Amino acid sequence: MADLTMATLDGDSTKIGQEAIQALASSLRGDLLTPDTPGYDEARTIWNGMIDRRPAMIIRCAGVADVMRSVAFARDHQALVAVRGAGHNIAGNAVCDKGLMIDLSAMKSVRVNPETRRAYVEPGATLGDFDHEAQAFGLATSLGINSTTGVAGLTVGGGFGWLSRKYGMTVDSLVSADVITADAKRVRASAEENPDLFWAIRGGGGNFGVVTVFEFQLHPVGPEVLAGLIVFPFDQAKALLTKYRELVDKIPEDLNVWVVLRQAPPLPFLPKEVHGKEVVVLPLFYAGKIGEGKRAIEPLRTLGKPHGEHIAPQQFTAWQKAFDPLLTPGARNYWKSHNFSELSDGALDVMIEYASKLPSPQCEIFIGLIGGQANRVAPDATAYVARDTKFVLNVHARWDEPRDDKRCIAWAREFFDKSAPYATGSAYVNFMTEEEVDRVAAAYGPNYERLVQVKKKYDPKNLFRMNQNIKPSV
Repeated sequence: MADLTMATLDGDSTKIGQEAIQALASSLRGDLLTPDTPGYDEARTIWNGMIDRRPAMIIRCAGVADVMRSVAFARDHQALVAVRGAGHNIAGNAVCDKGLMIDLSAMKSVRVNPETRRAYVEPGATLGDFDHEAQAFGLATSLGINSTTGVAGLTVGGGFGWLSRKYGMTVDSLVSADVITADAKRVRASAEENPDLFWAIRGGGGNFGVVTVFEFQLHPVGPEVLAGLIVFPFDQAKALLTKYRELVDKIPEDLNVWVVLRQAPPLPFLPKEVHGKEVVVLPLFYAGKIGEGKRAIEPLRTLGKPHGEHIAPQQFTAWQKAFDPLLTPGARNYWKSHNFSELSDGALDVMIEYASKLPSPQCEIFIGLIGGQANRVAPDATAYVARDTKFVLNVHARWDEPRDDKRCIAWAREFFDKSAPYATGSAYVNFMTEEEVDRVAAAYGPNYERLVQVKKKYDPKNLFRMNQNIKPSV
């Protein structure tokens, strides 16, 4: 192995000699990769095709000991460090240029105890890995909507999905976590042990250490659920969305209904002439009994005259994969996001305006309905503070060619700016791009000062800074 030049926390660089590299490699159960090592390019590639960074070194951890050794090495050399779980984060914080990348993607164990309804999950596991194990016992927890999303990143950012109305945010089902802090020591975080750290990791992102095990409370869900899509013509958008915002105040919390404004994919239940046209899609999910769900969704059919629908009992694991074909890795992605406590007429008008001029066939605007149990938790109970959020809007710009970067990004930014007056001003950190450092304090609102104090205690030198960073000083 040749000597390496590694970026440091102060913006400078340091030389890592062959002897130190070899000693590190021999201390690991996993692999140490450098730019001339087979597998390096694969390891540095993540979901968002816009991210093209080259770490000086990648450690593919095989277990907790490797994580501790990696953090100690980074600390000792004051190296710039990035932490990768499943690599699905929009900002690309899993990879750093010329620093050390701690790759947890091989740590994918999910262990379920059906008697206690607990799941013990390693940080490389995806939602698909989690659901595969938990659904063997008819159990689930409140996670996201795409099976390739990483459990770790989703959780430490707050986490929401189809079950959030009934069971709250992902962090509301987190019972404990094992965390490797900046001093390379394992700390257990729970309501009883290190409660300040437990509070902070429930929404505070990767600022406080590397979580190596998440313990979740599980809930009875499935294995069969009622779910599907109703697709409406775009010219009905304003009337439909106006009725939608009124209807969601009345629906049971077992039912979740989102809104997606996009061009219609070639779905088999839609007429061919609709394919590629702008449409309003209502994805819906019912967590309770199938018969009750069929009655609960009937009012949705009266919102307008649909192009078509496909709603049926199906496996929960299948529904969690339903949107995977629209979110395959390798495309170029850019997101902007707002939280809303209500959908005003002005907000709806802006959404419809920008959905009528999508810059690529893959772009979309989606509105995720939360409310319910997620809104009943006190804002200071966890680091995730936005408990008044009823709707999360994500402007998802997605395209394939670099030549379209400017046009697609401009569309997302313009829409974000025009819709801002109708939003709450808070933010969902998992949807924030790397450029949005000015929104970090707003994302945490009154919880920010407390997060700074926890950061100062557990990571006073800001080793873990490749994230929506909370600095250990105001």
